[in-house]
Amino acid sequence: MSAELDPGKIIRIERSIAAPRELVFEAFSDPKHLDAWWGPDGFTNETHEMEFSVGGLWRYTMHGPDGKTWPNWIRYTEISAPSRIAYDHGGEIDEPAHFGGLITFDEAAAQTRVTLTLVFETQQARDATIEFGAVEGGQQTLAKLELYVLGRRDNEL
Repeated sequence: MSAELDPGKIIRIERSIAAPRELVFEAFSDPKHLDAWWGPDGFTNETHEMEFSVGGLWRYTMHGPDGKTWPNWIRYTEISAPSRIAYDHGGEIDEPAHFGGLITFDEAAAQTRVTLTLVFETQQARDATIEFGAVEGGQQTLAKLELYVLGRRDNEL
């Protein structure tokens, strides 16, 4: 993924979590973790398959609070533990990716800064995703990640 991203084609969401980077990264690496926190408020996750490796696939369904189901797939394009995950993300398994994603994990004074960057082919695709509520949903998702990771951290102490 290019270091020089067109700001008109990206969504970036960040959150600092008071936990070690390795623990935060681990929450992205296994469906038992992801199914516990992934998705906006009111959504639940159901993983159908997951291979956390470059070229591997995570196929899952998000269940909305209104009963609607959302098929999703992620194909991992880069995994550099514990600092970076890049992927392509789509809906139905037989359709092309809707966007590329990059998650970075940066250590900063006993915290981990998680940055989620979504990269779209066009500004119109990005704008439509923002209209759909992706920014708020992303913020809620990272808040759920924080609660999950802090609970795991506290149980390990």
